[in-house]
Amino acid sequence: MDRETLTQAIRELKRERKAVILAHSYQRPEVQEVADFVGDSLGLAREAQRTKAEVIVFAGVHFMAETAAILNPEKTVLLPDIEAGCSLADSIRPEDVLAWKEAHPEGLVVAYVNTKAEVKALADVCVTSANAVEVVAALPKDRPIFFVPDMFLGAHVARVTGRRLDLFPGECHVHAGIREEHLRALLEAHPEAEFMIHPECGCGSSCLYLKPDAKMLSTEGMVRYAKKAAHSTFVVATEVGILHRLEKEAPNKRFIPVKPDAVCEYMKRITLEKVYLSLKEMRHAVRVPEEVAEKARKALSAMVAVG
Repeated sequence: MDRETLTQAIRELKRERKAVILAHSYQRPEVQEVADFVGDSLGLAREAQRTKAEVIVFAGVHFMAETAAILNPEKTVLLPDIEAGCSLADSIRPEDVLAWKEAHPEGLVVAYVNTKAEVKALADVCVTSANAVEVVAALPKDRPIFFVPDMFLGAHVARVTGRRLDLFPGECHVHAGIREEHLRALLEAHPEAEFMIHPECGCGSSCLYLKPDAKMLSTEGMVRYAKKAAHSTFVVATEVGILHRLEKEAPNKRFIPVKPDAVCEYMKRITLEKVYLSLKEMRHAVRVPEEVAEKARKALSAMVAVG
């Protein structure tokens, strides 16, 4: 089927299945276009929690579909490609968290949403890049904090809040690949541009040194900021899937990727055809054992409530 036929078939199946399609901002443009809601991890979690649909098709990666399943145990959550994983979520194991907790019995575990359900179940609270600073700033100041798994986001949170955090040495392979030399080249080429940097980027500290007025923003923060900012040109340091949404929501502005090949191959595993097959054949249902989900739900509910 061509794209137009696939799109129409998806819309018809969505009505039949009483389904909603949620898509992350890093998804392919054509997948974003068939979604009912496009956003970042926090926005998607909130939308998954409030939807009245019976079926949630999650155009994202596995931990996102898991999050939706945890927050909606009575609904069917489908992931169009079961192999759509996450290198960051895969970097940490429950054993890593348990070892820290054993050494710090009074400690608090802050888990980035980019983690598997078994890790979330061991956390005191989950965060996204959009609310991590706010969540950590509100935690008791007399208790040690283990921030997992993204060390660059954790370093950003520590810098902004002034809190001492124990950081797990995890990273997103896409954001870690955006380096200082990429930023320096764009600074020279576009000195007038506004710089928007995702806090998962390994170049965050050096960017703030090179350009102190650069904005450290979540994907959703980038969209909101670009729409209201007076600047007309923006340099964007994150996965390039965000460019479609930025160009759509701020059509009179120019967006330049710091690294044009900053592509998450896991996000791009989701295609329009796979979304169609997911709805047609009800594949692939994502389920989390209730004993794990019950514990993870507490940490996720605290995350969704902030901000």
